[in-house]
Amino acid sequence: MMKLIKGVNLYTPEYLGVKDVFLAGGKICKIADNIELPTELEVEVIDGTGLLLLPGFIDSHVHVLGGGGEGGFANRTPEATLSGLTRYGITTVVGCLGTDGIGRDIKSLVAKIKGLREQGISAYAYTGSYQVPVRTLTGGIIDDIMMIEEIIGTGEIAISDHRSSQPTADEFKRLCADTRVGGILSGKAGIINIHLGDSPRCMDLINQVIAETEIPVTQFLPTHVNRNAALFEEAVEYAKLGGAVDFTGNEDIDYWETICDEVRVSKGIKRLLDEGVSSDLFTISSDGQGSLPMFSADGVFQGMGMGQSSCLLKEVRECVEKEGIPLEIAIKAITSNPAKVLCLPQKGRIEEGMDADLCLMTKDLEIDTVIAMGQVMVKKGEPIVKGAFEGQ
Repeated sequence: MMKLIKGVNLYTPEYLGVKDVFLAGGKICKIADNIELPTELEVEVIDGTGLLLLPGFIDSHVHVLGGGGEGGFANRTPEATLSGLTRYGITTVVGCLGTDGIGRDIKSLVAKIKGLREQGISAYAYTGSYQVPVRTLTGGIIDDIMMIEEIIGTGEIAISDHRSSQPTADEFKRLCADTRVGGILSGKAGIINIHLGDSPRCMDLINQVIAETEIPVTQFLPTHVNRNAALFEEAVEYAKLGGAVDFTGNEDIDYWETICDEVRVSKGIKRLLDEGVSSDLFTISSDGQGSLPMFSADGVFQGMGMGQSSCLLKEVRECVEKEGIPLEIAIKAITSNPAKVLCLPQKGRIEEGMDADLCLMTKDLEIDTVIAMGQVMVKKGEPIVKGAFEGQ
């Protein structure tokens, strides 16, 4: 059904004031101060008085199949659910594999992505996992990106981590080159999503590729850049060169700040802005459903947590409330910025002709209504569309 949102405070993400927004056919059709439609049209009118309208959120790093059990098979985390994403405003998700590319493989990942699409949200995937050489669906990175609609890049490739396959510089260069070519030939991002671990080598391999090859800094999306202070300092310099960096949200950062030097997302984004980094060059992802193992200094497994999709909105709220970052800047990290980095031209902005992915929020930045491709998925904060087996 066509929808008309009346009298809402519109963030595109730039603030445009109070507007009406008309949706039809899964698209944003018209934005104006006042839209009057013929009375004979069947239109659902949504009262936006006192609410904020933001683009639907993009989570660029989610273990939609669950994460592999780094403490054993019993620690395999559960799959993402439709309402587990939409209730937090997520209308576009990019799925990835992590440490376990065996028990959870690329075929299963693509199948899961197809399922999420059938249920009403936009979903994409990276080919591969932590391991190099990359395990693909068709036998090659270029082939996967070109021939599999849902695949937009390679990842999550692990470097500077004791769980990585310790790729050589030449191996890493080759997978980066193949990913770039696959993106060029298919018109996709060809992005390389890089897991950064705790090693003091930090971003050495990425910097080496940029220095020694023709592959540009824009081909990479390094994630977990806030996992420790030393890594974050390198990420600041990397962003100054024009590279996008991805912060990993954390629902329990108050705890983690007391036991390690993980950088709070809001503080990290404020630092980037203060250093003159473009507000287009940072993203926030959740690492949702990913297993978050804790290891001792000598590498012994200590316990397990799990990434939460809810952290995206929490981190944006902290940017605004704790650091005084304007909302129109903070929400770019989960809307227009990932859309630009991932080359998703119909996503991340509220403009005529774009996909109708929208979040109606209270002024306290609580979810009221979530619309994905023109369909209401969440109403008054509660999911009204659920996956086939949710609750069973």
